[in-house]
Amino acid sequence: MSLDAVLSRLDAEMPKATERLFELLRIASISTDPAYKSDCERAADWLVADLQSMGITAEKRKTPGHPMVVGHADGPGPHLLFYGHYDVQPVDPIELWNNDPFDPKLEQTEKGPVLRGRGTADDKGQLMTFLEACRAWKAEHGTLPCKITFFFEGEEESGSPSLVPFMEENGDELRADLALICDTAMFESKTPAIVTMLRGMMSDEITITGPDKDLHSGYYGGIAMNPIRVLSRVIAALHDETGRVTIPDFYDGVPDLSADMQAQWASLGFDHKQFLGDVDLSVPAGEAGVTPLEMTWSRPTCEVNGIWGGYIGEGFKTVLPSQAHAKISFRLVGDQDPHAIRENFRAMVRSLLPPDCTASFAEHGASEACVIDAGDPRFDKALAALSAEWGVPAAYIGGGGSIPIAGHFQDILNTKPLLIGFGKDDDGLHSPNEKYDLESFHKGARSWVRILAALT
Repeated sequence: MSLDAVLSRLDAEMPKATERLFELLRIASISTDPAYKSDCERAADWLVADLQSMGITAEKRKTPGHPMVVGHADGPGPHLLFYGHYDVQPVDPIELWNNDPFDPKLEQTEKGPVLRGRGTADDKGQLMTFLEACRAWKAEHGTLPCKITFFFEGEEESGSPSLVPFMEENGDELRADLALICDTAMFESKTPAIVTMLRGMMSDEITITGPDKDLHSGYYGGIAMNPIRVLSRVIAALHDETGRVTIPDFYDGVPDLSADMQAQWASLGFDHKQFLGDVDLSVPAGEAGVTPLEMTWSRPTCEVNGIWGGYIGEGFKTVLPSQAHAKISFRLVGDQDPHAIRENFRAMVRSLLPPDCTASFAEHGASEACVIDAGDPRFDKALAALSAEWGVPAAYIGGGGSIPIAGHFQDILNTKPLLIGFGKDDDGLHSPNEKYDLESFHKGARSWVRILAALT
C-alpha cells in the first residue's frame, strides 16, 4: 500500500476536514450541565453519521447518562481500538471569550493559524485527527489497514459515571490488541510524545453550614460564625509553608522517582520559566526540593477549583451567608488510594470546624494513577512514526493530567493503552478562548496514518 498516496489525499482534503471539525465543534456538548443533554445526543448522532459515511458500522448506545458511540471496521492484522470523547467543559466565564465558544473560527496568530473554540483541543480536534487519517486511508485503498473499533464517550469531562459499567458489560466487544488514546499533548509544544505516566484524580465538594439563614452583618457580625471564614481556614490548612499537602497519610503510596527516570526527564531540558511565562507566571509553586517537571508529572497535588458563598452579584450586600462552598481536586500518583484520601480529607475538614458549623460533601469521581510499561516494540514503532512526521526525535514523557480510561483499558479489558496527542502548552484547555493549532490538526492526522502503517 502506498503511504505517500494516503498522505497526499489527506493534505488535499484538509480544508474539508477542517469544516467537518467545525460542524462537530458547533454542537455545545457540555456534559456536566443537564441543560445541554440534547446537545450531547446531537454530538453522538453526528459521530455515528460521520463513521457511517466512511462505510463503518456504527451506532449510538444508551447509558444512564450520555450515550456512547461504538463503531467497527473489519480488516486484516491486529485489532486496534481508538478512544476519544465528544463532550466538552463549560465555557464560563463567558465574558472572557473573544467570540462565541461554539462558533469556531480559523484565526491567524503570531504563532501561526489556530482553530479557536470550545473543544478544539479537548477533545474533538484530537478525536478528528484519527477519523481523518482513517477517512483518507479508506478513500485511497477501499479498506482500513486492520480491524479497528471506534469508542467515543460523552461523559469524560463530568467524571465518566457510565464508563466502567459500560466497559464491563461490553468487554468482549471492546477488547483489542492495543488501545489508542488521543487526549494528550506534545512536550513543550514541539516534541511529539507518547505518554507513559498519568496522574489519578479525586474530587470533592464541601459545603460549610453555619446559621440557618443569611444574616444581617450589622446585627450578627462579630457574634455569629461566618461559614466563609471557616472555609477559608480549612483551605489555608491544606498546605504547609513548604507546599506539602497536610492531609494525614496523603503521601502513602507516592513512589520515589528512579534515577533512570530522573536522568531521562532532565535530558528533555524542560524550560519551566517559559512554561509559566506563557500564562504570565514565573515561580513554581509546588513542593520545595522538587523539580518543576516532577511537580507536573510525578508529584500529587491538592487544588481549589472553585469557591463561593454569600452575595457575589453586582453592587454590595452586607450579609453573613448561611453556607460557603468549595470544589477541591487532588491529582494522585503511584499507588495513592483516592478513596482513603477522600476519607482522610473529610475527617480533617470536620476536625477544623468550630461549634455551630457543620460540613457536608458531594463526591465527583475518583481514579487511580496509571503507569504504562513502554517496553513494547509497538511503542517504539509508533515513536519512530512520530519522529518521521514531525522531523524531531519523539519522546516518552509523563502527563500531569488524569485520563482514567487508560487504566480501565488495562484493568477491565486487559488491553495496553498507547497515548499520543498533539496538543500544545498554550491551547487553553478548560479555559476561555481554547484553541488547537492547525498544524496539530493536520500533522496529527498525518501522524496517525504513519502510525497505522507502522503497527500493521
